Amino acid sequence: MHIIDLRSDTVTLPTDEMRRAMAEAEVGDDVSGEDPTVNRLEALAAAKLGKEAALLVASGTMSNLVAALTHCQRGDEMIVGSEAHIFNYEVGGSAALGGIHVRVIPNDPQGRLPGKILEAAIRPAGNIHFPRTGLICMENTHNRCGGAVLTPEDMRETWEIAQRYGIPVHLDGARIFNAGVFLGMDVRELTKYADSVSFCLSKGLSAPIGSVLCGTREFISRARKYRKMVGGGMRQAGVIAAPGIVALEKMVDRLAEDHENARLLANGLAKIPGIEVNPAAVQTNIVPVSVQAMGAQELQKRLGAAGVRVSFMDRDRLRLVTHYGISRRDIEDAVSTIRRVLASSVVAKS
Repeated sequence: MHIIDLRSDTVTLPTDEMRRAMAEAEVGDDVSGEDPTVNRLEALAAAKLGKEAALLVASGTMSNLVAALTHCQRGDEMIVGSEAHIFNYEVGGSAALGGIHVRVIPNDPQGRLPGKILEAAIRPAGNIHFPRTGLICMENTHNRCGGAVLTPEDMRETWEIAQRYGIPVHLDGARIFNAGVFLGMDVRELTKYADSVSFCLSKGLSAPIGSVLCGTREFISRARKYRKMVGGGMRQAGVIAAPGIVALEKMVDRLAEDHENARLLANGLAKIPGIEVNPAAVQTNIVPVSVQAMGAQELQKRLGAAGVRVSFMDRDRLRLVTHYGISRRDIEDAVSTIRRVLASSVVAKS
C-alpha cells in the first residue's frame, strides 16, 4: 500500500544532496566551537534572519526552551498565546526546568496577540505581589491556527507594546520561511520585530534534524550555556549542520509548492460531505478540517488503515500538512480516499 503521510512536515526525508553533505561534512568539537560546518550554518542562519549570531540546537522545543531560559530569571512570567506551540506541545518545560510562570492570553483566529489584551496582561513594574513580565512570545506561521501568517504589521504591534515596557520578544518561527514565501518577502522583514527567533530545519526545509536560535551575540553567548545545561551540547555536529546548510540554500523557494498543494487539498476536501474546511483561510502548508460525519479520532483511524495518515487535533478536528515528498498526485489520491472512507461509513450506518 502506498502511504500518503500528511501528519506533519516533520516526516520529510532528506534529499540526496543532504545525504551527500552529511557524509562529506568537515567536523570538529562543537561544544568547543571547533566544528567548521556548524559555524558555517550558524553564520548563514544569522545572516538570513538578520541577527548577529545563531546557535544550532537539536529541536524546536529545545530552541524555545533555551530562549526562555536566556531571557528570563526564575520566577519571571512569559506571555504566550492560548494556541501557542510553546504552551500546548512543549511539556511545560519553561516552568518545569526554568521556574518561569506562563501567562496565557487568547490568540485571535489568525494567531495574533490582540494588542489591548496583551498590554493588559503585562504586570505592573515594582509590585511585589506579581511576577515580573520577562518575555512575550509570538509564533509565525501559527501551527494551531492553521498555518496562519502574521504580517509585519501584526508583528510590529506586539513589538511596539513590548518596547514601551522594556520587555524582550521571542519569535517561535519554526515555519518562518513559509511565512516569507507566502508574503513574498525576505524573512528579515518579519524577524526584525523580535529579539530572538527560533526556526526549524527539520520541517518544510526537509533536513533530518535541528533547529536554530538567533539573536544578538551577547544573547547567543548566554544561550550557549543553557543549551549545554539542558543536554544540548553536541560534538561532531557538522553531520547535522551540513544538511541544514543545504536546506537554507536550496529548499526555501520550493515551499511554494507545498502551499499550492495545501490549497488543492483544501479545495478538494471542501467538496466532501461530512468535512468542513475553509479553503480561503489556507495560507501555507497546514489544512485544519472539522469532522461532522464521525469523531475525528475514528476518522483518523480509518484513514490510516486506508493509507492516508493525518494528525488528530481534538474531538472534532484533524490536521493535514503538505510537505516535500508529497506530490499533486498524492493530494488527488488522498482526497479520493477520504471521500471513499466517509462514503463507506455513511453506507454502513444506513
